[in-house]
Amino acid sequence: MNIPNLLTLARIAFIPLLVVIFYLPYSWSLPVSALLFGCASVTDWLDGYLARRWDQSTPFGAFLDPVADKLMVAVALALLIERYDAVWLTLPALVIIGREIVISALREWMAEMGKRASVGVSWTGKFKTTMQMVALLILLGFAPGTLPAIAGVVVLYAAALLTLWSMIQYLRAAWPHLSRSM
Repeated sequence: MNIPNLLTLARIAFIPLLVVIFYLPYSWSLPVSALLFGCASVTDWLDGYLARRWDQSTPFGAFLDPVADKLMVAVALALLIERYDAVWLTLPALVIIGREIVISALREWMAEMGKRASVGVSWTGKFKTTMQMVALLILLGFAPGTLPAIAGVVVLYAAALLTLWSMIQYLRAAWPHLSRSM
């Protein structure tokens, strides 16, 4: 067990804490929820950076890091779907969650074929993740209908569009392998 893996585990440990704080009936629950999500987002970057910098990449970390990311994002989106109770927030959330499921399955399938590198993380995927994290940070931290929350919804839509674009890129890269197996 190394520091990058401990940071990834900490990100997973933040999830139940985020849910509990999110539902507390106090005025500070929104900013603290956002702060927890922000800390988790920073550990997402930091664990990868440290693993590469200190040459501490492990199979366990390579498995757990994307799982932690997807769990944190999916839980945050689920909390926001419930809070907003509106189709205009649910749609981009479902696009983001759906894309994560499709790309995870695609990567697993490509890995079985020995072609995982052809669907590796792209610049678009990294930018999409950054936009998601910013949108979720804003939406968790501010009440619906406030100006920052409206801006957060706009950023969430931008993230959903990038999500679709990156999914198309991954599917295009994998298409020669997918079409051969039809």
